[in-house]
Amino acid sequence: MRLCTQKNNFTADMSGAVEIERCDLDVKTNSRKHHTELFGEERLIVRRGQPFTVILHLSPGSKEFTPGGTGFTLIVETGPLPRKESDTKASFTLSDSTSETEWSASATSDPSRKTVSVSIASSPNAPIGLYSLEVDQDGQKTSLGQFILLFNAWCPGDAVHMRSETKRQEYVLAQHGQVYRGTHKRIKGSPWNFGQFEAGILDICLKILDDNPKFVSNADQDCSGRRNPVYVSRVLSAMINSNNDRGVLVGEWGEFSGGVHPGVWIGSGDILRQWAESGPVRYGQCWVFAAVACTVSRALGIPCRVVTNFGSAHDTDANLVIENLYDEDGKRISGGDSVWNFHVWVDSWMTRPDLGQEFDGWQTSDPTPQETSEGVFCCGPAPVKAIKEGELTKKYDAPFIFAEFVCFQVNADVMDLVQLSNGEFVKFSGSTKSVGRFISTKAVGSDDRHDITHQYKYPEGSKEERQVYEKAQHHNKLQQRGAEPGLHLKIKLADNMIVGSDFEVFAVLTNNHMKARTCNFLFFARAVGYNGKLGDGCGFASDKVEVPSGEERRLSLKLDYDSYGAAITSDRLIQLSAITVDKQTIDFCKAEKTIVLDEPQLEIKLLGEATLNQKVAAELTLLNPLPEPLQDCSFTIEGVGLTDSKPITAEIGSVSPKQEAKASIEFTPSTAGSCVLLGNFDSNRLKNIKSFINVTVKESNL
Repeated sequence: MRLCTQKNNFTADMSGAVEIERCDLDVKTNSRKHHTELFGEERLIVRRGQPFTVILHLSPGSKEFTPGGTGFTLIVETGPLPRKESDTKASFTLSDSTSETEWSASATSDPSRKTVSVSIASSPNAPIGLYSLEVDQDGQKTSLGQFILLFNAWCPGDAVHMRSETKRQEYVLAQHGQVYRGTHKRIKGSPWNFGQFEAGILDICLKILDDNPKFVSNADQDCSGRRNPVYVSRVLSAMINSNNDRGVLVGEWGEFSGGVHPGVWIGSGDILRQWAESGPVRYGQCWVFAAVACTVSRALGIPCRVVTNFGSAHDTDANLVIENLYDEDGKRISGGDSVWNFHVWVDSWMTRPDLGQEFDGWQTSDPTPQETSEGVFCCGPAPVKAIKEGELTKKYDAPFIFAEFVCFQVNADVMDLVQLSNGEFVKFSGSTKSVGRFISTKAVGSDDRHDITHQYKYPEGSKEERQVYEKAQHHNKLQQRGAEPGLHLKIKLADNMIVGSDFEVFAVLTNNHMKARTCNFLFFARAVGYNGKLGDGCGFASDKVEVPSGEERRLSLKLDYDSYGAAITSDRLIQLSAITVDKQTIDFCKAEKTIVLDEPQLEIKLLGEATLNQKVAAELTLLNPLPEPLQDCSFTIEGVGLTDSKPITAEIGSVSPKQEAKASIEFTPSTAGSCVLLGNFDSNRLKNIKSFINVTVKESNL
C-alpha cells in the first residue's frame, strides 16, 4: 500500500510550537503489548499494524498542547534513502483516532498539561527495519528517537498473520526447538537453541538484510521490498549460506579442518555472533542452515518452523525418477541420482497475493546451497500447497522443490535398473515409498514430533497422488521391462546396534517361484552420509545359493567396529545392500536398508537448585562405548536465560574405553521461570551427542 499523509482533523495554531523537553518511548508498556518484551527494555521494538504510545514531556513554560490547537506532523523514516515513493518514509498529522491500514497518530494531553501521549499506528504493510521518529511543528523538527519495526503475526492486516495464539507462541516466540534427523525408521530429535531474543541477535538479523547483495546494489529498492515477507524470506534463503556473498554459513560435507564440525553446534546465537564479528562461519550442513534461518525469521517476526524430510531425492535429469544403475554382477554404476537419508529446510507462514489466496499459508524455503535460482544459491519460498498439488509454475522454485533436488524431493519414484551386456536396461526393483516419508516438525506446545507428510503429498498410491504425479511428470526416456515376480529379499537387523559394538545382520532370500532358482547372493555394507553419499565399504559377504520353491536362504554379515569404526561419519549411518543375480532368467532382486547406530546417552543433572543470579552447576556424564580411547573430549551447555546467551564448554581430555566421561559446569541463571538447558558432547571419534533438561529457575530470596 502506498503511504499517504493523514488528513488533519485539528486546526493548527500558527502562533508557536509546543516545546518538548524529552520523549519517553515507554518501552516496557509497548513491548508487553507487542510481544517483544523478551528482547529487553533497552530500546523500542514494535510490530507493524499495531499502535504504540510515546509520551512527550513538555518543557516548563511551554505552550500548552490542546487538541485542535496544536499542529503536529510526525515523520518516520527507514533505510539510507528514505522516500515516500518507496514507502520508506511517511508523514502524517494527528487525527481523532489511529487507522488500521496506514501510518496514523492521535494524541491526548495529561490533566496536568505537562505530558502528551501520542498513539502511533504503523501501516501493516510497512517495511520492517530500524526507523527514526521525529515531529515537525511548522518547520521546527524535533527528534523523538528510534524504534525497530517487525512483522506482526498478531495483526489481521499483516501478511504473516496467524489466527491461533498457541501457534504464534510456538512459531514466533519459542526459543527452543527440536530438529529431527536419522532415518525414517530411527527418527531422533536433537534439541536446538534458536535464541532469537538473545542480546544482540536482532541487530545481527538486520545486518544480514543490510549485507545482502540486493541492498548493496540498490538500497532503496531493497528496503522497500522489506514490506513483503516473501521477499525477505528469499533474501534470507540466499544469505544464510555464503555461496554468492558473505553470508552466514559455509557448507561442508567432507573435510572440516579450519572450522567447527556441524554436529557440534547446539544453538544459532554463537553462529550469528561469530558471523557478525568475522564473516562466514565454518561449517554448516542442512539442519544447521535451517535452524539458523528459523532463528532469523522468528526474530524478524515471520512465523517459522524447521522441517525434516526422510528420504530426499537428488534427481539430476528431472524425470521424477531416481535411477540406481547396476551392472549384471550387481555392482553399482556411478550415476548422478541419489537419495539423502534426510534433509532439513524451513517453512514460513505468509499470504501469497502474487499467486492467489489458495496458496496462502506455509511456504517452503531452503537455505542449504544445492542449486542456483535466478543465478543465486537460494530456494523458495514456494507454497506447500503448490508442492502437494504439483503446481510447478508457482514461484519460487516449485519445480526444484518438487522434482529437481535443488533442496529436496517428496514425490519421486525410486527405480533400480540393471544394464545388460546389450545395453538394455531392466528394472529389477522399485519403490515410490522410500522418498518423502515421515516429514516431521516439532509439535506445537510440546517436544513431540508432528508428522506433516499429508501437508506435502497425498497418500501413497491414492488417486490424487498419481494425478499430481502425472501432472508434473516429464517424459521418461528410459525403456524398462519388469522382472518376473517370485523372488523376495529382505534384510533383518540385530536388536542392539550401539556404536562401538560388534553385531550381525542377515539378508533373507525367499523363493516364491514354482521352481528352484540358483542365484549369486551378494551382501554389502558401506558407510554413508546423511546426504546419501557413499563412503568406504565396511563389510561384504557373498555366496552362490540354490533356493528350492517355497524355501529361503540366509546370508549373514558380521559388522565389527574394527571394520566400520574408521569408515562411518558423525551421522553414524551404514547402508546395507543385498542383491541376488540370476543371469539365466535375467532375474535381479534387491533389498536396501540404512541403519543408524545407537549413540550413548548424555545425562544432564543439576547439582542443586537453580536460583536467579546465583551460580549452580550442571553435571554431564557419558559412557564411552568404543573399544578405543576418545581424544579431545568436551562437554558444552547452552540455554536461554541460563548461560548469558553463550555456550560454556568444559574440556576434559581423553576418556579410556568403556569409561565414563564427566564434567561439572557452572552457570548463573539470569531469568526466572521455565528454561531449557542444552548439552553436547564432542570428541575425535564421537560427535553430535546431544541432550537437554528442563530447568525451573526460582526467584532469589536475597
